[in-house]
Amino acid sequence: MELNYSVEAHKLRFKKTIKTSRNAFKEKLHWIVKVWDKNKPSIVGIGEAAPIELLSPDYREDLDLIIKKQLYQLVEGVNFNDLDLHKLPSVKFALESALLDLNNGGHQIYFDSGYLTGKPIAINGLVWMGGLESMMEEAIEKANSGYKCIKFKVGSHDFDAECRFIEQFRKTPLGKTTEIRLDANGAFLADEALEKLKELNRFHIHSIEQPIKQGQWDNMAKLCMDSKIAIALDEELIGVRVNIDGNKLLKHIKPQYIILKPTLLGGFKASDEWITLANKQKLGWWATSALESNYGLNAIAQWVGKYDPLISQGLGTGMLYENNFKSSSEIRDGKLFYLPLKV
Repeated sequence: MELNYSVEAHKLRFKKTIKTSRNAFKEKLHWIVKVWDKNKPSIVGIGEAAPIELLSPDYREDLDLIIKKQLYQLVEGVNFNDLDLHKLPSVKFALESALLDLNNGGHQIYFDSGYLTGKPIAINGLVWMGGLESMMEEAIEKANSGYKCIKFKVGSHDFDAECRFIEQFRKTPLGKTTEIRLDANGAFLADEALEKLKELNRFHIHSIEQPIKQGQWDNMAKLCMDSKIAIALDEELIGVRVNIDGNKLLKHIKPQYIILKPTLLGGFKASDEWITLANKQKLGWWATSALESNYGLNAIAQWVGKYDPLISQGLGTGMLYENNFKSSSEIRDGKLFYLPLKV
């Protein structure tokens, strides 16, 4: 196969400012990668690189130059597995996706997945940071629309105010039975985190993602041992070579869950390896999209679907953009359904 390629930069605009405890976004850069066989130019594989500023190791505004350099090597005959992509996780995700699509006929079909044949994926309803009153309205709306699991971003407001907010939601009719997940994005200080988790535990929290900043293995291990709330590692996995240090990290920290974001972890094969390690250590996991466009979300949903997950996944971010690409999914009753694309 004699490959050709293109790379297109797109700036997607959020419907409203997206806030975490770390930063805020009004728009985001995405690079759409297309590859095709020069002898069959009508069959095109599509992938997406969507690194997150201040989080992704490979974020830069001229990322297209890096992507083209890697694609040139593929054209010259270098095997994908031989490319040096360790520090380019979103690029690896994009190239892997595009090649999978191309090999499957260019119909944006990436995996043999029950999701493609009508089995929906349960997802959590994500409530982004904002004013507590507007967050409450959004949480109630999501619960009323069928989400059985609601995830709140925490760490940017006064902690007591956030506790009162969660308590108030728990007192609403659907809030009494809704599963609540929290995501701190590393906002808690290591010497304060356990007391805060003890306070939050009275609200029957399912889990909390990354309560303290990554890189504090000993402190995180102690939290995982002492906290009554299950802890999920998220940012902790970024930049870790799963085949070299992944097992060491999980054995040292002993989390209850890990969060898998293929854009940040270097694609599907790397994420599969994290799942293998988690299963060996009897840890739970779920996957989360990382602000990809509908292109990336589609690929991730198909990958998740091949595992037939039993718990809610974090795949509801496709609705965030006002100028997104055509969607291959729709959300109904807190579940993500596949919509076949006409390509």
